[in-house]
Amino acid sequence: MLNFEAAYREHRGAMFAAAQRVLRDAAAAEDVVQDVFMHLWRNPGAYDPRRGSLATYLTLMARSRAVDRWRSRGARDAAVERSAAESRVLGSQSESADEPALRRERSRTLMGALGTLPEDQREAVLLAFGRGLTANEIAVAARVPLGTAKSRIRLGLQKARSALEPV
Repeated sequence: MLNFEAAYREHRGAMFAAAQRVLRDAAAAEDVVQDVFMHLWRNPGAYDPRRGSLATYLTLMARSRAVDRWRSRGARDAAVERSAAESRVLGSQSESADEPALRRERSRTLMGALGTLPEDQREAVLLAFGRGLTANEIAVAARVPLGTAKSRIRLGLQKARSALEPV
C-alpha cells in the first residue's frame, strides 16, 4: 500500500525540479506535480513496482506532463500570434456581427476533430500547423524517425478531415 503523504514529501522536490527544467515556470511546475499525484491517487494501479522505483516513475511522469504542457502552450501561443497577425491584416475590412461567433464555432469544431486523434498524431499535427515545425523538427522533438513523424502528420490530417467531412 502506498503512503501518499510520505511519497509526496519524498518525491515532490525531484518532480518539481524535472517539471521546472522544462517549463521554467514555478506555478506551472507545481500544477504538474499536483496533476501527477492526482493521477496516482485516482489510478494507483498505474504504478507497477516491477517496472522501476516510485521515484523514477513519478519524476518521469512529471517530466512527461511538463513536456505535454509546454508543447500545448507553444501551439496555443502560435495560434494567438497568427490570429493577431490576421487581425492586423484584415482589420481595415469591416466584419459582420456574426463573424466572431462563426469563427469560434469553426475553432470549436476543429479542436473537437483534433481531440479524436490519437495523442501522437494530434501532437504531430499541432506541432506542424500550430507551431509551424517541419517534419524533421517534429521527428527531433518527438524523438522518432523522420518517416514516423511524416506518417503521424499525414494520418492525423486524414483522420481530422474525415471527422470534419460531415460538418
